[in-house]
Amino acid sequence: MIKKLVIGVSILLVISIIALFSCDYYVSSSTKTYLYDNPNLIPKNRVGLLLGTSKYLSNGKINGYWKYRIDATVELYKKSKIKYVIISGDNSKSTYDEPTDMKNELVKRGIPESVIFLDYAGFRTFDSVIRAQKVFSQTEFTIISQQFHNERAIVIARHYGIKAIGYNAKDVTAYNGFKTKVREKFARVKLFLDFIIGNEPKFLGKKIEIPMGE
Repeated sequence: MIKKLVIGVSILLVISIIALFSCDYYVSSSTKTYLYDNPNLIPKNRVGLLLGTSKYLSNGKINGYWKYRIDATVELYKKSKIKYVIISGDNSKSTYDEPTDMKNELVKRGIPESVIFLDYAGFRTFDSVIRAQKVFSQTEFTIISQQFHNERAIVIARHYGIKAIGYNAKDVTAYNGFKTKVREKFARVKLFLDFIIGNEPKFLGKKIEIPMGE
């Protein structure tokens, strides 16, 4: 019995490792043509989807991921590569509000409040992307986050027929981003489980209209 148990656990471990690396490779390799680092080369889109994250780290310092995503959004807007911004993040607690923190900073940096739309139910990347389609009625937009995050978001978008591209915000140092990058490997496996199971966002709700026009 012990021998069978060891063999079973070993087989399961091997399968898990293969799945981990296979999903990671697919997500990275299949999205290369949709990612941009140069704001002068990225095509224009009417809407940018800014993926939320916390403003502060546990030590009280500004989160580098947060800062660089803000920088990237301002850059795209000022170069007229996007006209409207959907900020999608977590507001599951009254004391935690990613979208509002990001909106306040964007307004402070010169983006008019009138072109910013908040999605408070972007509890995870899957929800943010699908809600941009089903709640905000967008079928084509620019996703703004770090490259590893954009890759996964674009796989989600393309799977559901959304013509998304990604603008890569500056990344944090390897040391500061180590835990996030490890979690990302497992998130990429979960991504395909969402597809297989047919998961939906936690909340959808009423449609929110973004003005039409160029």
